[in-house]
Amino acid sequence: MQLYNTLSAEERAKLIEQAGENRLTLSFYTYAKIENPKQFRDELFLVWNQLDALGRTYVAKEGINAQMSVPASNFEAFRQTLEAYDFMKGIRLNVAVEQDDLSFLKLTVKVRNKIVADGLNDETFDVTNKGIHLKAKEFNALLEDPNTVVVDFRNHYESEVGHFVGAITPDVDTFRESLPIIKDQLEEIKEEKNLLMYCTGGIRCEKASAYFKHHGFKNVYQLEGGIIEYTRQVRDEGLESKFIGKNFVFDHRLGERITDDVISNCHQCGKPCDTHVNCVNEACHLLFIQCDECAETMHGCCSNECLEIIQLPEDEQKRLRKGIQKGNLIFKKGRSESLKFKANVAEDRPIAPVKVSAVTQIRKKQIERKILVGTVQHYFTKAGVGQFLLDKEVVLGDKIAIVGPTTGDERLTLEKIVVNGQEVTQAKEGDRMTIELNFRVRKNDQIFKIID
Repeated sequence: MQLYNTLSAEERAKLIEQAGENRLTLSFYTYAKIENPKQFRDELFLVWNQLDALGRTYVAKEGINAQMSVPASNFEAFRQTLEAYDFMKGIRLNVAVEQDDLSFLKLTVKVRNKIVADGLNDETFDVTNKGIHLKAKEFNALLEDPNTVVVDFRNHYESEVGHFVGAITPDVDTFRESLPIIKDQLEEIKEEKNLLMYCTGGIRCEKASAYFKHHGFKNVYQLEGGIIEYTRQVRDEGLESKFIGKNFVFDHRLGERITDDVISNCHQCGKPCDTHVNCVNEACHLLFIQCDECAETMHGCCSNECLEIIQLPEDEQKRLRKGIQKGNLIFKKGRSESLKFKANVAEDRPIAPVKVSAVTQIRKKQIERKILVGTVQHYFTKAGVGQFLLDKEVVLGDKIAIVGPTTGDERLTLEKIVVNGQEVTQAKEGDRMTIELNFRVRKNDQIFKIID
């Protein structure tokens, strides 16, 4: 019984790109009584692995919390794997605002004591006595009430790049830190004000709302489905978004844009920027905000120290990081003394070329959308012509990519198409299409249509 990943992140990324199939990034959670979390975990891993589902899931006796990437064609089958359990029938799946086929590159399902590390003793209060759930339109209306206090129950690195206008944004590293801070801060108004809370997908507010009601807060409300579901409703219903900036997400994207507002700054030069990155030094991997200019100057590093380390031989880098446990320290951006809003790299310092990982290279290309449309059947060397067997239609003017282990990734625009010796404006599924090429292709290379 295989309960582990057999491919590296780089290998998985290549396979996803070659498959040319769109994937959906989604999240879901529910609190429920699970008698045997380990058995539940094993069942999920086996069935999801068959569907090529990737992502990170926590299960506990109190429920499940998941962020996933699923092939679009397997979406309904994936939903059925959830609804096979009574406590997940009709479960809401929060589909990401912005899609990225490489949001997750492995499948992990872990058993935890809790599905969210809240630091609470659930035996001391009624966790089912939750706040009133509000949809986007209702949430917007209550925001306008001068008797409302709105609180962001996410961490500092999340709220820094995006939040609701007028929200209290605690400067905390973890969710558990925010609960006593907000309780003490709002103690004097707990019986008179509306306490309006929100988080990314709604799960943190499920427990937080019950916690605050237990501590005497009379009017407690929470955003149903969190920022993700709020954004979907805003777009579907043509509402004004009261959330500005980016929504931070815990996958390779590190954020999805909600509005065009940029409300944060590069941590190295101070330029307006809301692009989160992880320091490329594997012994550091600090999460911070870095603009394109600083990324080029610093080669993706957070500090001069890390810049020096990545220029060392790989064996030496491995030796230096051996035994280092990064854990949640990677999220302590803004806590690092090296982030001064000013780069201190001497202009005349020689910088050795830095090798970009295969995943990073693929992710840059993944900004575009590609559909697999066929494979190479033959290359006629003297004529400089490639023959392709098509699985999907292409037309003149289509931008295409021809990809293969030796060929690499070649790009061109279809300016002339020949099928059965005749020049045509489109080639259909099943056709053997030939096109002129100024580079060599190999049998079984894949041809993709690039979707802008």
